[in-house]
Amino acid sequence: MQRPSVVILGAGFGGLTAARALAKRADVTLIDRHNYQTFLPLLYQVSTAGLAADHIAHPIRASLRGLPITFRMGSPIAINHSQKTVMLDSGEEFAFDHLVVALGSATADFGIPGVKEHALGMKSIQEALLIRGEVMRRFEDLCRFTDETRLGISVVGGGPTGVEMAGAIAELIRGPLKGDEPKAAAHMDIRIIEAGPRLLPSFSQSLSDRTARDLQRLGVDVILNKAVQSVAPRKITFTNGEVVGSEITIWAAGVQGEPTIEKLNLPLARKRIDCLDTLQVKGHPHIWAIGDNAGAVDAKGNLFPMVAPVAMQQARHVAKQIHALSEGKGLSPFKYRDKGSMATIGRHKAVVEVGPLKMAGIPAWYAWLWLHLIYLLGGRNKIGTMADWTWNYLTYDRGNRHIMDGN
Repeated sequence: MQRPSVVILGAGFGGLTAARALAKRADVTLIDRHNYQTFLPLLYQVSTAGLAADHIAHPIRASLRGLPITFRMGSPIAINHSQKTVMLDSGEEFAFDHLVVALGSATADFGIPGVKEHALGMKSIQEALLIRGEVMRRFEDLCRFTDETRLGISVVGGGPTGVEMAGAIAELIRGPLKGDEPKAAAHMDIRIIEAGPRLLPSFSQSLSDRTARDLQRLGVDVILNKAVQSVAPRKITFTNGEVVGSEITIWAAGVQGEPTIEKLNLPLARKRIDCLDTLQVKGHPHIWAIGDNAGAVDAKGNLFPMVAPVAMQQARHVAKQIHALSEGKGLSPFKYRDKGSMATIGRHKAVVEVGPLKMAGIPAWYAWLWLHLIYLLGGRNKIGTMADWTWNYLTYDRGNRHIMDGN
């Protein structure tokens, strides 16, 4: 039986999982614009000086070592559907029997004026370093002032990313920055803004309430039921006309499919690639979309959440489908197995929900720590992360408070 040629666009959770699952029975080419994979769930810890940036980045070639997989660094710019080839910005062109689109996501601004210009996103190491640099630079400014100038930091979005970011900034202020310069730290305000009635809307009401209380104990101002109308330098305007001062605005209000998919001449629906329940792109039976790019829906007609477990399960599903086609077998629909959700608020503070099981506090915090450590790629990264976490835990300090954003 001839081995199919499979090209995978994107080496995130989905793309890398698909490549490994296909390697034994297909000729796989993996393409990504970076030569490393970013462990996005811990990106906020780089932003808040909890981890060094290189501890959450792992070389893609190291992940593929020993596997018969070809890697190319580049971005796709076009698909030739008649010739079944994909062209990269490097000028290279790759033929495929199957193409898997796993390009990930980008920050969604929902068309709100000023977000692109004045808010900081949370989708790359460069953005994380920019946030850290801004927070530390403004802290240094406060150290020079002798008046009552205050620094307002706003996190927009009450999902797991926003909650984790707000909690981590609050701990940074209350711990290391207070130790560095108490007067300056006392003039820093942190708030989280959510348009809906509660934080963590995908969790149960009891865990949402627990999260709000934990954040408030850390000094976070929790603002609910207020939608952002616009973002401007040093201020946020809500749809009700109210204005709050915000020297630093961090946008964690949502994500959308990576804009690169719009260049590939594929059918789109709700800013994702329009898919069948098998994850085949409509009208293109040899092109598949997974993870944040897939527009497949569940039994209720809802898009699958843009989280790593979905991408990894869809990657394994597509690998099985491609193997089935190679063997002349039929295809099956994708079914997502929800293994639960978790979020950490701060030291000894986290929430975990797995079906009917709900946990909060120290047990949830340890579960969060170990699960993220398990999924982190690379032994060096695991050791470095454990070292940073241990140092932070024992000393209440964060040693990565460097301004290294290039400004």
